[in-house]
Amino acid sequence: MLYLADVTESKHTDLGEFIRQQRERANLSLRRLAERAGVSNPYLSQIERGIRKPSAEILKRISRALEISAETLYTRAGLIEGDRSTPTVLEAVDADPRLTARQKQVLLDLYMALVEAGAEAEGTSDEPTRRET
Repeated sequence: MLYLADVTESKHTDLGEFIRQQRERANLSLRRLAERAGVSNPYLSQIERGIRKPSAEILKRISRALEISAETLYTRAGLIEGDRSTPTVLEAVDADPRLTARQKQVLLDLYMALVEAGAEAEGTSDEPTRRET
């Protein structure tokens, strides 16, 4: 039987692991992501290892630095309920065992290029952010 503390710890670890994966996909060092997000290097390291539970504001900063939606991190942190029946593009690509790590990266890079091209075509003035569907 899982106790509440076990579930909470698991969510923190899952969140930290997800942030680490996103950081690596963006080819950012821990130090560089910390700088971009405006948090300390040790604090970000503790988040990635599941030791610290970041606030919604910190998650928002990290999401901006990683160019992913804040809602994705909020859901992973258990701050909001998410519809887990439909995986995001990232989750679908990441979960496919038939793809190598390099193939996954190429697919995600192509996806981001298409999202950015779509934003430019729509004439949005905001910097494009990584969207997950």
